[in-house]
Amino acid sequence: MKCDLCNKPAVVHEVSINNGKKKEVHLCLEHAQAAGVAIPGQQPINKLLTKFVIGQSPKSTGKECPDCGITFAQIKRSNLIGCPGCYNAFRDSLGSLIEQAQYGASSHIGRVPNRKHTPSQFELRAKKLMNELDAAVTAEQYERAAILRDRLNKLSTEVQADEDEVQGGDGGS
Repeated sequence: MKCDLCNKPAVVHEVSINNGKKKEVHLCLEHAQAAGVAIPGQQPINKLLTKFVIGQSPKSTGKECPDCGITFAQIKRSNLIGCPGCYNAFRDSLGSLIEQAQYGASSHIGRVPNRKHTPSQFELRAKKLMNELDAAVTAEQYERAAILRDRLNKLSTEVQADEDEVQGGDGGS
C-alpha cells in the first residue's frame, strides 16, 4: 500500500467505520508521525486500541497507568488489569474490584486440588450461588434460578461427602 498523501510505502493503515461507511487511511511514517498517529512498536497496544476502537483519547478519561496508559474506567469496564504497574497506579481503587472477582474475599483464593475442599471454600461458593439465585428470582429468570438451585444442592451434597470422609465415614472396604 502507498501513502494517501505522498505515495511512499504506507506503514500505518487505519480502517474506521462511521455510520456504516468504511473509511481507509494509509500513511507513510513521516505523515503518520505528523498526524500524531501511533506507530506500531512505539506505543502500547492498549493505547492504540483506546484511540481507534473506543474513539477517545486516554488522556481525557482521568488517571492512567504510567506504564501501559490504561485508565481505571477501562479496567472496571473490562475486568482486566493492563500490566503489573496498574496494581500500584490504582492501588486505592482496585480493592473493591478484587473483592467482586473473589466472591467477597479481599485476597486471592486460587484453586485447590480435587482432594479436599475447606469449609470456607464451600461457604464462598454457596454464598456466590445464593446471591446469583436471589438475583435470578428477582429478575424472574426462573430457568436460571432452577439451574442455580440444582448447583446449590450439588454443592451441599459435596459438603456432606467431605464431612463424612473427614469423620471416618462408612469405612473403606
